[in-house]
Amino acid sequence: MSVTQGSSLVAAALLGRCPRCGKGKLFRGLLDIRDSCDVCGLDLRAHDAGDGPAVAGIFVIGALAVGLALWVDVRFEPPLWVHAVVWPLFVLPLSVLTMRWAKAALVALQWRHRRDSA
Repeated sequence: MSVTQGSSLVAAALLGRCPRCGKGKLFRGLLDIRDSCDVCGLDLRAHDAGDGPAVAGIFVIGALAVGLALWVDVRFEPPLWVHAVVWPLFVLPLSVLTMRWAKAALVALQWRHRRDSA
């Protein structure tokens, strides 16, 4: 049984590259997976990350933000408007980044472990 190794999982996830060749872009826009790799032609339509990246963002970023918000509130006692300004600036970009990395990692893992991929 011949298995194509492909690019490293870390490179695919962090750089948003094709899991097979490691050169083509995985994303079209911010979070949309391309239909196919523009370099090697890998069909990416069958690789769906589902809700996994959103769940990762909710659990990881949510827990981190709540913990930090509580610490800031107890330590510095800022007015409520400071929380309303600071935490969206922290949570939104970090959530998108986490979702992008998680989505790319899940697509790469699906490609590696799919039996019918050529």
